[in-house]
Amino acid sequence: SKMTVKAVKMPCTSANVYTKVPDGGWGWTVAFAFFVVEALTYGIIKSFGVFFNDLMESFDETNSRISWIISICVFVQTFTAPLSTVLSNRFGHRLVVMAGGLLVSAGMVTASFARGVVDMYVTIGIVSGLGYCLSFLPTVTILSQYFDKRRSLVTAVASTGECFAVFSFAPAITALKEQIGWRYSMLSVGVLQLGITACGSLLRPIVIREQEEAKAQPPEESMETKYMLENEQTCTSIESIDSGVDITTSPSNVPGKTKAEPKSEEPKQHGQNPVENNSTPPEPKTKLLDFSVMRDYSFICYAFFGLFATLGFFAPSLYIIPLSRSLGISKDHSAYILSAMAIAEVFGRIFAGWVLNKKPIRKIYIELICVILLAVALVAFPFASGFWGLMICSVYFGFMLGTVAGTHIPLLAEDDVVGIERMSSAAGVYVFIQSLAGLAGPPLAGVLVDTTKNYSSAFYSCAAGMVLGAVFLALVRPCKTGLCHQQQQQQQQQQVEESTAGPPPELPDDFIDMDIGKAENSGKGSDSV
Repeated sequence: SKMTVKAVKMPCTSANVYTKVPDGGWGWTVAFAFFVVEALTYGIIKSFGVFFNDLMESFDETNSRISWIISICVFVQTFTAPLSTVLSNRFGHRLVVMAGGLLVSAGMVTASFARGVVDMYVTIGIVSGLGYCLSFLPTVTILSQYFDKRRSLVTAVASTGECFAVFSFAPAITALKEQIGWRYSMLSVGVLQLGITACGSLLRPIVIREQEEAKAQPPEESMETKYMLENEQTCTSIESIDSGVDITTSPSNVPGKTKAEPKSEEPKQHGQNPVENNSTPPEPKTKLLDFSVMRDYSFICYAFFGLFATLGFFAPSLYIIPLSRSLGISKDHSAYILSAMAIAEVFGRIFAGWVLNKKPIRKIYIELICVILLAVALVAFPFASGFWGLMICSVYFGFMLGTVAGTHIPLLAEDDVVGIERMSSAAGVYVFIQSLAGLAGPPLAGVLVDTTKNYSSAFYSCAAGMVLGAVFLALVRPCKTGLCHQQQQQQQQQQVEESTAGPPPELPDDFIDMDIGKAENSGKGSDSV
């Protein structure tokens, strides 16, 4: 089927047209692209801990200053999320993701030639951070548009890309460093990240034709017009000489017209009412970024949940290897612990997607349970001793992290938060709010480690943030269902707007009775004559 330019802003992108959300089709290709993008974005970020000790020794810096590399990267990635939304709505997801892949690769390759930690702040922190934002957010947004019933399961499974990346990248980079050094290893990672550009080329836009057909359908006839037409037919059948239709009952003589015109009746036979056509508002323009979600209390609570929960997303992956080394565990075994965490996260994501795909189920409450258990996992790390103790904590943490990390952004599409219609803008604002925690989380943990000389303090700070996130997540559903007065205010506002627009035009109560009575009077007059 052919598409018009009006239906698709950029016809050259070969958009896929469906009559409803396909729950498959080209969406499987998009899911594969998201899997690879996850691996080359968050997978690399979480594997960056293998470079920590090398950077500290090469640049002679502390934990906190090295932590700022990932902190700036995560901050830029989340802070520029609204920019990613605007660019995606303007130029399409495909071009934005491809440009993001080039930035990610350029930043990582340039960082391999850095001579100081400040150079890393610019290359990995700013350049690659912006690329991560332009690559990840548009991909997960368009994937949600291709699926409806299977959205939670498909998104969770596709998001396991970062887990497989951590599982494979951590040992691979560790072994590669032993052969060619950390600089050439980082250069190799940057070249590998060019694969994001290839994945971006697979992100075809999706168009639901059913929406366009709904706009193209002519407006239904009003009840007044229906009575008018029936009135004319009735009077014509009663008396063929005089139809009984004068200026007061002609369909063309509605208030605002001075005389009846026979030609004006023709459009009405096709269901086109001039009064309705004149009052039809123009087609609204698509907003590049809709900040109206900030007036939704349930979204505000969910955004605060993301703000505090982000404290516990990145720091454990960065400090698990230094923690294991402080306990006397070798480099190879430390890399195995990080890999085990990644494998457990795979199963956690798949399990969460399978559970959330069940209906009927309140997904917000399932997410709340997972967040509470994730906080318990963070508290358990300081009590671990030895290789196997740390391994058990890492597996438990990885599983629970997978249940939360793979679902917290797709849950924006649920009606309990904002819904699929506003997900694109909501995702941009949501990730933007997360930027504060992304900037402060790892450095805060680094400062605590430098102050207390104990890596356990980093995990305690993450657990505290996760607990606060659970509190705000518990308020999302009550805010959505309990603030009925907000809907009442909106209804009152609509009533005020209708009253200010003026009363509708007054028409005769019953055209049929009037014309029948007119015909009877004329009949009596002829009898009397």
